Amino acid sequence: MEDDVTIEQDGREEVGMSEEELDATESRVDAKATKLKKELDTAKAERQEYMDGWQRAKADYVNAVKRFEEEKRGAVARGVTKSAEAFLPAMDSLARAEAAGDIPEAFQGIAKQLHDAAKSLGLVQFGAVGDTFDHNIHEALGQDVAASKEEDDTVSAVLQPGWMASESVVRPAKVRVAQFES
Repeated sequence: MEDDVTIEQDGREEVGMSEEELDATESRVDAKATKLKKELDTAKAERQEYMDGWQRAKADYVNAVKRFEEEKRGAVARGVTKSAEAFLPAMDSLARAEAAGDIPEAFQGIAKQLHDAAKSLGLVQFGAVGDTFDHNIHEALGQDVAASKEEDDTVSAVLQPGWMASESVVRPAKVRVAQFES
């Protein structure tokens, strides 16, 4: 029966500490634990502050990269537009010569190079008789009388074709607009 009952000691008997010494030791241990808990709380707060700062810096970096990419695309678009503006008079002259049939066969290669250069810049010519007039891409230089209501507010004559690069108008088409008078 003695094996079933175990008497535990609180450690004072082995070390020989008095109640006051044990209380002083517990007080020091509690003070040390409190100090360590405060240091841990401070470390957690600093860690959170550093994490928040890092996340802000990362977000700023991602936003800067996006802004730089957007500025780069804008610079490329401005460069294409500037190049196209310098290039369009040659394209207009070539179109007039082709329409008149005045391009010698020896210059057909040069004409093809000019057309290929326009295509590589992403230039697209627009403006045709019958198109619906759009003040965003057409410049109205006059009016003509439309024969029917269906022809109202359509392009009746193209005086100079327009050019676009991507989604931006490099040069609006100069047109005359049909107006129906009832």
